[in-house]
Amino acid sequence: MKILQPGGWPRPKGYSNGISTRGQQIFLAGQIGWDSSQQFPVGGMAAQVGQALRNIVAVLAEAGARPEHIVRLTWFVTSRDQYLAELPQIGEAYRAVIGKHFPVMSVVEVSALVESAAKVEIEATAVIPDDNVQ
Repeated sequence: MKILQPGGWPRPKGYSNGISTRGQQIFLAGQIGWDSSQQFPVGGMAAQVGQALRNIVAVLAEAGARPEHIVRLTWFVTSRDQYLAELPQIGEAYRAVIGKHFPVMSVVEVSALVESAAKVEIEATAVIPDDNVQ
């Protein structure tokens, strides 16, 4: 996996501008912040982010992939203001589940998600490098 960072550009905080890789591609549907019993955690957006990321890791494991194989995350949040207000806690939740791996990311504010109690939905794309494919 090669991080694409144009010379002279400031390094982005918490994500990468681009990634180049080869291997088995894995595409995940948007994951929301509920557990396997479809229960949302107590707390704000950061709590749901942590659970959504754990859900992503669980689905990736089904393909033999790990968090470091994630190449793209697209976040849909119901409140930009809440996202920014909870950014330190969201960062903590992210690092607790994904570690210090920062793929390409986009965050988009949406008016609502299908599950009315959901505050965030995260889509993921991962690539298991050719030398790691089982």
